[in-house]
Amino acid sequence: MAKNKPNEIYLTRVYDAPVSMVWDAWTDPEQVKQWWGPRGFTITTKSKDLRPGGQWVYTMHGPDGVDWPNITTYHEVITHSRLVYDHGASENNPPLFQVTVEFTEVKGNKTKMEMTMAFENAERAKEIGKFIKQAGGNSTWDRLAEYVEKETSGKEVFVINRAFNTSIDHMFDMWTKPEHFSKWLAPTGFDMTFLKSDIKEGETTLYCMKNNEGFAMYGKAKYLEISKPNRIVYTQEFCDEKGSTTPAPFGTPWPLTMKTTVLLSEEAPNQTRVTVTFEVIGDYTREELAAFIKERAGMTQGWTGSFDKLEDYLVK
Repeated sequence: MAKNKPNEIYLTRVYDAPVSMVWDAWTDPEQVKQWWGPRGFTITTKSKDLRPGGQWVYTMHGPDGVDWPNITTYHEVITHSRLVYDHGASENNPPLFQVTVEFTEVKGNKTKMEMTMAFENAERAKEIGKFIKQAGGNSTWDRLAEYVEKETSGKEVFVINRAFNTSIDHMFDMWTKPEHFSKWLAPTGFDMTFLKSDIKEGETTLYCMKNNEGFAMYGKAKYLEISKPNRIVYTQEFCDEKGSTTPAPFGTPWPLTMKTTVLLSEEAPNQTRVTVTFEVIGDYTREELAAFIKERAGMTQGWTGSFDKLEDYLVK
């Protein structure tokens, strides 16, 4: 696919599932309703005719109760390989842009999805790109990752992605050097201080996050794997100031131990994609797992704030 044309938005994802599974998740109405749209949205399909000239007629239901009618018209349908369609039309409005999606098998029985959204001009691309970001539209592709993970392994996970304009080596430093990590990880409104900062395999860090009102929460992270320049795995637990594990400080059921996997991939010489995956591990209750699933929208908001801080920190 052509990349970086001024009137286009390009994105790519790699899913840990075969092409046939990712294709079915895209094209089967019963599957697509499990993940299509930003977090908090649901959809109702009226009809879907998957062929050149056919249409997918559906309505997106926002968490605020607003409905968004959509008519997708297909131009190309090549099974397990390629979709080209118009997006954003309704009975009273023309399409907003044309989408080309290509599905490619990559090593390890995984699927690379490449998407290009083509607009009438560069200004329109910039305008809609900003709207997609503000509306959380990119979380659609994270929800797809969560869906295929559950279908393949049975695990409930939380996934979030973002591409940053920096080298993969520099991004690795952002995650593994305490003087950088502490500057951006904390949620918006919080500052982070390390009490113990050994970011090394087999070691455990201890940190405090505090807001302007004096509310403080402590956490610890044990590093299981650090593979430069593209993989970091650690567990996280809430704790007290001495490092003893405690329940979550927000007073609702929450798993004691979370596992975080950070994958870094080079998309261009000075562009790195960060993929963060959370999963619940250890002993946990059904109520705690349900709370984790329910809180995905909140985690998206929290990580979005952290990633915004990281973007700002990278340009300083």
